Amino acid sequence: MDADEENRLGEYLSARRALVTPQQAGLPAGSGRRVPGLRREEVALLAGISADYYFRLERGRDKNPSVQVLESLARVLRLDDVETEYLLGLGGPRPRRRRPRRTERVPARLHHLLAALDIPAFIENRYFDVLAANPLAVAFSPRLAPGHNRLRSLMLDPEEREFHDDWDSAVGEFVASFRRSLGDGSADPRAIELVGELSLASARFRSLWGRHDVRLLAGGTTSVNHPVVGQLRLHREKLPVDELILVVYYPDEHSDSAEKVALLASLASTAPDTGSPT
Repeated sequence: MDADEENRLGEYLSARRALVTPQQAGLPAGSGRRVPGLRREEVALLAGISADYYFRLERGRDKNPSVQVLESLARVLRLDDVETEYLLGLGGPRPRRRRPRRTERVPARLHHLLAALDIPAFIENRYFDVLAANPLAVAFSPRLAPGHNRLRSLMLDPEEREFHDDWDSAVGEFVASFRRSLGDGSADPRAIELVGELSLASARFRSLWGRHDVRLLAGGTTSVNHPVVGQLRLHREKLPVDELILVVYYPDEHSDSAEKVALLASLASTAPDTGSPT
């Protein structure tokens, strides 16, 4: 992760450049190309900047380009709104080096909220560490118990492959969302630790991390194969509360999944309350 820390803007530009074909950019493919995507000089030409200046951007020799330059590059690299926002953040003034983060605590009011909800609900931070959960969330997935990291579980736990209907799509979304949540947190000890661990343990993570995809993982719908109640189709909402995130899963009313969630709730009623403050 060291090179990524030193030149995050250049790494991102290089990774995204490799994903744009000449045809997508309106250029002839030609023959004898040695790169899978666009050449540096082609990006520079299409963005209306000099090839030398673009080279300096990728090499980290100029880390504060103008907004206009970044927006031109975003257009050439076919970035969407979320990816463009991420690129603009990388090109802004470098933040001061962060101090080690203090231990995060979930306020008592959020523990009370979790206990009051009759749907799977839990609290996570921006690293996908689960900090608190109600019993129904743990009945939904034991990997949602406090102390687990959702990204680590998804990448490394064999159960997750069976749990998700489309595991490959899920890991792509999670890794891209994780990169976006970090922004330019290059000196963040927790991020360094987690990325290092997953890079060593998972070839799939290394591949996805190297693409530099960024995505907003918020509301959506997921289908899972629960080992007890079978297939569930649930909606997901992620709601920011202070610096934490409340995540809830809920079914359509009067659906088959709603009946299965009610069954899980009855099973969870005898489980320990992992959402209670310690």
